[in-house]
Amino acid sequence: MSFWGSNKKKSVQAERLRQCGHALSEGTLRYVKLYSQLGFRDRDTVGLKNAALAEMSNNLSNQGIRVPDGYAITTAAYHYFLESNQLVPTISSALKKIAIDDLSSLRTISRQITDLVTKADFPEDLAEEIDAAYITLERKYGSNVDVAVRSSSTVEGLPSASFAGQQTSCLNVRGPGNLMIACQQVFASLFSERAIAYCLQHDLEPMDIGISIGIQKMVRSDLSVSGVMATLDVQTGFRDVITISSSYGLGENIAQGVVNPDEFTVFKPLLTKVRVPILKRYLGGKAVRMVYQHGGNASTTRNEPVLESDQASFSLSDEEIGLLARQGRIIEEYCFGQPGSFCPMEIEWAKDGEDGKIYIVQARRETTHLRNETRIYQDYQLLDQGWFLVGGKSVGHSIVTGTARVIHSVSEINKLQPGEILVTPKTGPDWEPALSHVAAIVTDSGGPCCHAATTARELKVPAVVGCGDATQVITTGDEITVVCIERDRGQIYDGKLAYKMDERVFSDINNTETQLMLNLSNPEDAFEYAALPVAGVGLVKMEYIINHLIKVHPRALLEYEGQTPDVQFTIDGITAGYPDRRSYYIKRLAEGLGTIAAAFYPRPVMVRLSDFQSNEYAALYGGDCFESNEENPKLGLRGAARYFSSEFADSFALECEAIRSVRSEMGLSNLRVIAPFVRTPEEGGKLLTLMAQHGLRQGENDLKVYLMCETPANVLLAEEFLQYFDGFSIGTDDLLQLTMGVDRGSSLFADIDERNRAVLKLIYLAIDACHRTGRYIGISGSAPSDYTEITRWLVGQGIGSISFEPHSYFKMQKVVACAESKSTMDDTQEFNAPPKSPLRIPA
Repeated sequence: MSFWGSNKKKSVQAERLRQCGHALSEGTLRYVKLYSQLGFRDRDTVGLKNAALAEMSNNLSNQGIRVPDGYAITTAAYHYFLESNQLVPTISSALKKIAIDDLSSLRTISRQITDLVTKADFPEDLAEEIDAAYITLERKYGSNVDVAVRSSSTVEGLPSASFAGQQTSCLNVRGPGNLMIACQQVFASLFSERAIAYCLQHDLEPMDIGISIGIQKMVRSDLSVSGVMATLDVQTGFRDVITISSSYGLGENIAQGVVNPDEFTVFKPLLTKVRVPILKRYLGGKAVRMVYQHGGNASTTRNEPVLESDQASFSLSDEEIGLLARQGRIIEEYCFGQPGSFCPMEIEWAKDGEDGKIYIVQARRETTHLRNETRIYQDYQLLDQGWFLVGGKSVGHSIVTGTARVIHSVSEINKLQPGEILVTPKTGPDWEPALSHVAAIVTDSGGPCCHAATTARELKVPAVVGCGDATQVITTGDEITVVCIERDRGQIYDGKLAYKMDERVFSDINNTETQLMLNLSNPEDAFEYAALPVAGVGLVKMEYIINHLIKVHPRALLEYEGQTPDVQFTIDGITAGYPDRRSYYIKRLAEGLGTIAAAFYPRPVMVRLSDFQSNEYAALYGGDCFESNEENPKLGLRGAARYFSSEFADSFALECEAIRSVRSEMGLSNLRVIAPFVRTPEEGGKLLTLMAQHGLRQGENDLKVYLMCETPANVLLAEEFLQYFDGFSIGTDDLLQLTMGVDRGSSLFADIDERNRAVLKLIYLAIDACHRTGRYIGISGSAPSDYTEITRWLVGQGIGSISFEPHSYFKMQKVVACAESKSTMDDTQEFNAPPKSPLRIPA
């Protein structure tokens, strides 16, 4: 072609592109639409993902929601691409030859179809429209602007099947040529092995699905952070929190399970009332970050190591966590759902390292819990003790036993047999066709939003992700037990351990006049058990949280400078991510208490101040230097006497500050206090004064302070104690020991229990004193669960509340309901007066 001919052709192309650009701005192009021209009404045209992004961009920007500039290639473009290359008959015929359980034919036919799609040519008019839209972005951001290319299916986010993550996404795509290649890869990914298998498993016809493509300006999170948030707890379905995962660099590493991200949990109902109601922080490893691969115009990214100092720091500030949570709530309330309906969302976000702003790059419905509305409670209990192998993040709520299959890469996936437990470094989308028959999944890396976790939820099988070294500890053929019965923590044990599962339907439960409450000290269980129809939590043992979440003696933190270098080194590792050691103790304790209080909000949650004995405090890290070796620690420096002591006064101030933080800063005023082991009424008054000095003033913001009634003195001087306290919570374990003079742990006194007449008489007197003074009266010891005859007797005495372990709820609810019926109440009438003769406990 001559020079003049060549120039003339370029001139014609330029004019056609100019015309396309004008038509794009007018919204008259057939195959490409700007986000500003789209909304939910266009979901059939541009897919659910693009429709949601456009809707947010156009209608939520005034509420602070930012969506990167972009446009959508319509589903009509996809169908036009296939038809113009005459691919529809060939693909349809090939798909009919696939058998759902024949992985070999699936793999072969998938490769044949994807090859056809990636080698096909774009129709000239479609290519011009795509080029014109890209040029529009170039005019705003410069030549070869970097864009993200993501799929948007018409079936993604359906209540019956999420279809999320089935198609390819391409990041850092530069130039029209690379953009065309990326678009073909997205089209072809509809026929990947995983996508075809997913369609077959969910009775979807691949040729009936329309796929659109979203083209957006890249957010430079490679210079900052990115992540995923869900507007519910993805593990339990608890609706009142927003969970956020965050790591350095581009967000693909979180989805692929390459990193263990930071995790944050925020209480949704109080987002507009307090600054940032953060319930929980988890410091992830964040070992690598995904960044741009420099050099040429190629569409490439790479992973690079993260500095140790950055790994040891949280990737988001409290202000950023609060901003994201508020944006998540706005999106949840606006997108998809109707007023008053529940429509949880999964949202991908990214922070731009150049302008410092947070952008929403994807939003879709969370379908796992959306379609699980049946009010059924499943209670799993592990009956055997086994050798612990590894642990990580728990996914699902069940126990599974089976044979392990260790697989290091997808090339070995054909070795996986139905019913086996997959143990692998991580999973990816290419694994999905072979995962439909696994019993459980265990991975070395990954967090709650990684591919393995998401797949496990879809398949309704348990998973433990982010174990670190599972593939080194477990070998193929090992018989193992996977335990996922805590919200966040999953364990793998050696051997097939015995367990049981009870299933209850909430609709079968009748209300009782006696308040039924839980003894619950593990924050990881709170969201799960909050679904039970109880009146609240009658006892939270603060020492459990100190033992499991804090792990360090408070004085070892406060007097850090006096510790040995080895102790200081360990403390530095434990407190990583927190501004100082004092803040670590307060925030960790507040997070544990706050999680339980939030789970049951606005139902009351009663926390007992720390009731460690000196030998138990000494067992905390660094504690042996600060605790004396008492001959009888049960009766030594314990309870109120410890709080007043000069050795512990500063430590007690940390407890009070944590409780104040939960009630004031988190806004969880349903948290109440139980004071343990108060020996005299005067000691009770002194304790209330000390608490007020630390910001916990009884009655202020409806703060209730109860006494743990556990000594004979507490009962015999009940009216004097009740002048200070708002009521009693009876602790039967210590009351038995101190009344009868026995060691509950000794087998020599196994025949003495709470059914003893002396113990029952003291309980009766305590209940009577509270009734006469109009104070709260409850019981939180183990006796009602251990001996149901005591429960029936307590109901007859008019006990206000009974608190027991969550596993006992359904059994005890039935006992209480029966006791409240007229026939059973008649049987307990004789105990309504002080007994003058030996008590007869009803059988």
